[in-house]
Amino acid sequence: MLENVDRLLRSPASQRGRDFGIMLSCLAEQEYNAEWRVINAADYGGAQRRRRVFIFAWKKRTKYQKRIIDTIPERLAKKGFFTSIFPIDTISTGKETSIKGLDTLEISETFLYDFGNCGYLQDGLIITASTKPKPEESIPLKKILEKSVCEKYYLDGNYEKWKYLKGAKTEKRKHQNGHEYNYAEGAIAFPDHLDLPGRTMLTSEATVNRSSHVVEDLSTGKLRIITPVEAERLQGFEDGWTDTGMPERARYFCMGNALVVQVVERIGKALKTIVESE
Repeated sequence: MLENVDRLLRSPASQRGRDFGIMLSCLAEQEYNAEWRVINAADYGGAQRRRRVFIFAWKKRTKYQKRIIDTIPERLAKKGFFTSIFPIDTISTGKETSIKGLDTLEISETFLYDFGNCGYLQDGLIITASTKPKPEESIPLKKILEKSVCEKYYLDGNYEKWKYLKGAKTEKRKHQNGHEYNYAEGAIAFPDHLDLPGRTMLTSEATVNRSSHVVEDLSTGKLRIITPVEAERLQGFEDGWTDTGMPERARYFCMGNALVVQVVERIGKALKTIVESE
């Protein structure tokens, strides 16, 4: 089982799909078949809009492989590993390509492919499609906020830097080599919408930067960053999970680098069933 950010499927920008193509090629060389799916935790009961690609690979000699007798399109739509635990509403028509007979160097230099958010690798054949989830009720940000927090989490009242970081902007910037380029980015809600699940949490959470959550405190109405406990709740961990004596900055870092518990729990139970059947 592998996991990464969903942009893995599109990297690098100059040769879309090359990096994932190399990964699949290496799995095929080692006698693995594989299935992948991009999963947004908020679609399946999570408190965070966190999209990650999960890759499940198995050896061709396993009993699991022998039980797979349906066609690949049918697996993607109805009987796949991920579909069985993360139900889908619709799926696009699949498209195919093959990496059979291609070595890593050939793929590195020439492979270009538009991967969908789900797919299969079987005997060098790749089929990919795009799905829409059958969403479950998510947890809004307001549900994970603590009722009373320490004063140190409140903003100091100077919101100008926050507004700049989270606002839309188009500006000229310069590389270290002197090359000038146009930089543009859209706006992020300031403060965050409490009726929606949280945004993707990064390892820089709670520092003064564009990605950090800023919320309106439920008790005081003042703006503040989220607490370490709230960061744990965003990822589905128990309160105090990271309270081991490490600095608070490290607690935020750990949670920004973690996986959403609700997602991993479903995958773990499905894997356990497969392993026990082997």
